[in-house]
Amino acid sequence: MDDKLSDQFQNQMTSSWDKIINKLAGWIDSVILNLPNLILAILIFSLVYWLSTYVKSWINKLLRRAIKEASIRGLISNMSSIIFISLGLILALNVLNLNDVLTSILAGAGVAGLAVGLALQGTLANTFSGIFLAIRDVLNVGDWVETNGFSGVIIEIDLRNTKVKEADNNIVVIPNQMILDNPFKNYGLTTKIRSTIKCGVAYGSDLESVQTIAKEAIAELYPPQDGQEVEFHYLEFGGSSIDFQLRFWVNATKKLTALEAKSKAMMALKKAFDEYGIDIPFPIRTLYIPKIENKVPDLAGDQEAPKEKPKKIPTKKASEKWLEKDIFNKEDA
Repeated sequence: MDDKLSDQFQNQMTSSWDKIINKLAGWIDSVILNLPNLILAILIFSLVYWLSTYVKSWINKLLRRAIKEASIRGLISNMSSIIFISLGLILALNVLNLNDVLTSILAGAGVAGLAVGLALQGTLANTFSGIFLAIRDVLNVGDWVETNGFSGVIIEIDLRNTKVKEADNNIVVIPNQMILDNPFKNYGLTTKIRSTIKCGVAYGSDLESVQTIAKEAIAELYPPQDGQEVEFHYLEFGGSSIDFQLRFWVNATKKLTALEAKSKAMMALKKAFDEYGIDIPFPIRTLYIPKIENKVPDLAGDQEAPKEKPKKIPTKKASEKWLEKDIFNKEDA
């Protein structure tokens, strides 16, 4: 019985070993047969990997004219390099006739990409918004912008956020998607800004002279160019003045420059009005205080002494009056 079990075990071991040897022999034969393809696949992948570094550098240089942000250029060049390497890997697998493996890899990459896209939806939205803003060239570092209730100079644009430095030196970090989805004003997209000054003159002023003097004062400070002109318009009859507005062009790409230009224009306008005696009125209030001499007593002693109030005489009851009358009659008797 024991010899029989021993023979069965030995036969099973021999059979298993023969299968392993046959399998290894088949693999070795397959490797020998596919050795040229394997060498060719390794050479193709190595060549593609080596070329990917040059592709990355070439794309980065090519994007310098279109995209000024280094982080976004780096992202696009890295993605291009990864795509180039992936194409080389697919080509190498095709050379090895591993179509089933290639199909499995592509299917797994698709599922993984879908899962990552759902998990990082907000991050990817900000990233692609940053790339879109960089490609469209509507925002650049150094531009003065107003967006989402904030205004300031752009100091950095990265893959997810845009940093804006406000006038009070505070840094505001705004997601790129919020900038792309909401309206924004960029002073850097134009080289000229139209500034407006509102003022008023007295009702006795010569309105035609006021218009001429005001336009000449502003035109001397900021000469009109390319068919532009200083605009002067009277607006309304105000409570204490005839109001008007001046509109003129300033070479500026930042709001601070526009404010400085407006300040200089106001000083020039005031100086011109002073030279020609033109009055800029301001509201005046007159307080009327009635005389109160007869209402306030003289503190020197001329006032009348206050009258004393009559003392109240207490009323007597009927029993008290009868008692007094009875006593008075007895004294008379």
